[in-house]
Amino acid sequence: MNREFIKAIEELEKEKEISKDILIEAIESALVSAYKKNYGTSQNVRVNIDREEGDIDVFMRKDVVEEVWDDLVEISLEDAREIDPRYNLGDAIEYQVTPKDFGRIAAQTAKQVVVQRIREAERGMIFDDYINRQGEIINGQIHRISNDTIFINMGKTEGILAVTEQVSGENYRINDRIKVYIMDVKKTTKGPQVYLSRSHPGLVKRLFELEVPEIQDGVVEIKSISREAGSRTKMAVCALDDNVDPVGACVGPRGTRVQVIVDELFGEKIDIINWSDEPEKLISSALSPAKVEKVIVNEEDKTAIAIVPDYQLSLAIGKEGQNVRLAAKLCGWKIDIKSHSQYFADDSEFVEYDLQDEAGEEYADEE
Repeated sequence: MNREFIKAIEELEKEKEISKDILIEAIESALVSAYKKNYGTSQNVRVNIDREEGDIDVFMRKDVVEEVWDDLVEISLEDAREIDPRYNLGDAIEYQVTPKDFGRIAAQTAKQVVVQRIREAERGMIFDDYINRQGEIINGQIHRISNDTIFINMGKTEGILAVTEQVSGENYRINDRIKVYIMDVKKTTKGPQVYLSRSHPGLVKRLFELEVPEIQDGVVEIKSISREAGSRTKMAVCALDDNVDPVGACVGPRGTRVQVIVDELFGEKIDIINWSDEPEKLISSALSPAKVEKVIVNEEDKTAIAIVPDYQLSLAIGKEGQNVRLAAKLCGWKIDIKSHSQYFADDSEFVEYDLQDEAGEEYADEE
């Protein structure tokens, strides 16, 4: 331990942004444990490292007491005053006990501590970086696949794309580059874990923010998204400028903007509608491409009945109830679908989708 060591610590402080004092304090603490381990003592010892020259000193500490019960940690007032007459009861006396061969132990210990602290600092910086990017999209490369879990190389660290966050029908191959959504970041004993998603609705939102300048500029706002990954997404948008068509801005000239996103999502269908603060208009638009004759709403319990022409019933419900299910999630309302004839029939049965029923398993067919 010498001046060169202190210079190396100072270089680490600049390069890794680890405080010099924190590093030296950690080394001092580790050296106390190393001293006790190698010299078989339970005495009170303190290690001091000179911040300028790197010299190491080990000091033994004893408390000044009237009657000594443990001479490893205590010294009588009489003996203390033989060292220095100014000592009083309750004082602590320290004297140097640095072993001749302690430099070798110190060097090994210091190296271990520095390596550990660098690793911890790097993990901390990675965590701080990605926790601030939660909810963003990142480009990554598929590094490896283990038990259907995909590990994405993101540069500084590896992200995890779990099976539950993958999209059915998408093919993932090693070395493929894909866009992924940073869903969550957690600290673990192995370092920060970054959890990614391809199925999260936020992925679609971020893709539109990247592709549509009006969204980037804040002129167009995405109000709500509902998604069944790999199949269909519904998105409601509004414009803060009356001269801007929000749906047209998202679709782009000849559909170029939305097509880029559809291609990124491997052909997933995307419905874009105008947001409305009027539930009747919003629900009617959300059930697109079906045409809705009338929407009857109950504001108190946020339920609505949508009446559609008889020939539009299947379209309004969608395959396996998907259209009405996505519409309900998009609007945040429970939506019942009735055909024109069902609504005006006294003994009619109607099709219902409850927003709380995530499975959405039971739907009546057109007949």
